[in-house]
Parts: sequence; C-alpha cells; structure tokens
Amino acid sequence: MGIENVIFDMGNVLLRFDGMLFSRIFTKDEGDARLLNEALFANPSWSLLDAGVIDEDTMERIAQTRLPKHLHAALHGALTEWDLHQPPIPGTNELARRLHEAGRGIYLLSNAGLRFERACTRIPCWSLMDGWVVSAFERLMKPDPSIYLLLCDRYGLEPSSCLFVDDNEDNVIGARAAGLAAYLFDDARGLEAELRRRGTVP
Repeated sequence: MGIENVIFDMGNVLLRFDGMLFSRIFTKDEGDARLLNEALFANPSWSLLDAGVIDEDTMERIAQTRLPKHLHAALHGALTEWDLHQPPIPGTNELARRLHEAGRGIYLLSNAGLRFERACTRIPCWSLMDGWVVSAFERLMKPDPSIYLLLCDRYGLEPSSCLFVDDNEDNVIGARAAGLAAYLFDDARGLEAELRRRGTVP
C-alpha cells in the first residue's frame, strides 16, 4: 500500500520549539536566559507536563527550586506565554497544504501539554488537519507504539498507509514498531524529497 496519510509532529516540524529562544524573551541577559531554560524547558519534569501527569502550577513550583528569586516572575511569564512565541516552520506547513490539496490525509501527533489547545492555532496548516492526538490528553506518549495506533484507530487509518514525520529518532523508531513508515525530519527540503520519492506529493 502506498502512503496516503502523513502524520506530523508539532515541535520543530510544524512550529519551532526552542527553550533558549523563549527564555531570552522573558529575561534581560544571556546568563538569566540560560538559567531559565535549564529550570523550565530543559528540565526533565517538562516531559511530565507533556504526559499530563503534572499541571503547570506543579511545573512552576519544580522550576522555582532551580532558580534565584529574581527570576520567579520571568519563570511565570515564560510558562504561561511561551507558546505565543513559537515561529512556524514555513516549508513544512506549505508541504502539508500541498498534501491536503492532493487529497492526502494530514494529521498531527505530538508530545505536548494541555496548552496545545492554544498553541495549535499558531500552526498555519492547522485548519487543514484531518485529525490529531496529543499526549497530555491521552496520558500516553511517543515513542510508545500504542499512541501511533491510537491515532490510526481513531481516524480509521491503516498504519501501513501512513508516513510519520518527527525530528526525534526514538519517536521515529516507535512509529516503525507500530507498523507505520517513518521519516526523521531535518528540514522541509529533505521531507519533500522523501515524499516525492514515495509519490505522495506532486
């Protein structure tokens, strides 16, 4: 079976996710930005937020323990507004639009927190999506093969008809374990070449 559906990750595939970029917006110097990034976006507990295991209040309290008090206000601002500063990745969004126009299914599968409900509106191709699954809503995360199969079951997709696109190699391996084709994303040009090779995009 050929590839009829393309499933996109969100962070660094459709929208840029860069903790230092966000941290610089809410701090005054590079040193403070590094501290904020390490305490929040690079904190191992961030994955618990994406998993829906902790809420943002808990994440804030965890991050506060790693920061001097003068950065607590910056932490609060970053945690509540970082998603408003995510730049779209134009090439990938344009590919998604072309896939939609060619009659292919386009879907989103992301490890992301509940703030996704606001963040998704920044994705240029969001209105064209045929469906989505996000970890925090399911209490299930990539690279667990179950989350890829959950998306396929929910939208009636045959796994072998799907190409999953992610910038994380573990997540690509998880998709393949679930029976999907998968592509390790680096840039839109490489993805377009892969889609052309498969005859999926005109």
